[in-house]
Amino acid sequence: MMTIHDFNRGPFPARVRIALAELGLQDKVRFVEVNLRTGAHKRPEFLAKNYSGTLPVLELADGAFIAECTAITEYLDHLGDRPRLTGTTARERGVIHMMNKRAEIEFLDPISVYFHHATPGLGPDVELYQNAEWGERMRDKALRGARYFDEVLSQRPNVAGETFSMADITVVAAFIFADIVKLTIPSHLGHLHAWHDRMSARPSVQGWRDMGRSDRNMPLET
Repeated sequence: MMTIHDFNRGPFPARVRIALAELGLQDKVRFVEVNLRTGAHKRPEFLAKNYSGTLPVLELADGAFIAECTAITEYLDHLGDRPRLTGTTARERGVIHMMNKRAEIEFLDPISVYFHHATPGLGPDVELYQNAEWGERMRDKALRGARYFDEVLSQRPNVAGETFSMADITVVAAFIFADIVKLTIPSHLGHLHAWHDRMSARPSVQGWRDMGRSDRNMPLET
């Protein structure tokens, strides 16, 4: 049995939860909640699991830890006979990893910076340094990223090509984070919104927050 250390309202944990559902691995993991709002992810006992102090973290049965969403997805995708989210040919793998990185750098990560610097973020006990100007710049970068992905999706059905991949999951997570921070994705980006409507209909995207809820060792916040 594998263990996922995460926070089930977070957009980054959503990436791994959606991947788990797409791969049918929900029954192979249990979830342990790490409360971001109390700074539990920055305490020594958690840093021993992940030096970066970020979520999610995958704990294997032998006690090894794998952090970073891309790395975790890569591991999960190769547990079966044929990868489904990270590509099978050299070309597919290269394009998927390229587009996944762009989704992080141009869209998801800037929203995260905006959240931590230009909004109350996780609160004063966790946000020990904030630079509102930098946060606003990253908000604008995220909107430029949205325009880029609208153009990409005007030419193909999914972020990295014909097939749903972890790059799509990363852009879905950007939408999740945008909703959290109330960042409106301009309505005129019709290709991006049409793609997001299709993604939102997928069972994996609809149900990620409820995955493993019975395994939580902390009550959900209201």
